[in-house]
Amino acid sequence: MVAAAALAQHGGAGLSLCLASAGVVKALSVAAFTLAWTHSIEKVEWQEDWRITSNGLELVEARVKGSGAGMEPPPEARLAGGWFRWKPARPVMPDVTLGNSGAAGEWRLCVDGKCQTLSEILRRPVGANITTMRACKQ
Repeated sequence: MVAAAALAQHGGAGLSLCLASAGVVKALSVAAFTLAWTHSIEKVEWQEDWRITSNGLELVEARVKGSGAGMEPPPEARLAGGWFRWKPARPVMPDVTLGNSGAAGEWRLCVDGKCQTLSEILRRPVGANITTMRACKQ
């Protein structure tokens, strides 16, 4: 979560993060954020640091607190501070769709070390609805 705050100064000027779920759209004036969740089977914490760019959402770093069924860190991951950390090799994405099985709690969005569930941010229960994240103009 500290990494997201450090990256904020490098985000696209005039851009925000837009979240859309179940008919609600919310724009957040952030340049970077951490997406956090708990794996539904292994109950292990995952986090991803994202940066908002003019081309979309850039995944800067991924980390996981452990390993288990279907969630092995890649070979390039390094253990630091109790987390396996790595930089995923993927292009900037125009949008990211988040599903919710309901088995492990909600996605959490963190900025400057403060986290909120998507339901808290959108001010309505997200439940099993998908949520789409994308860069948008303020």
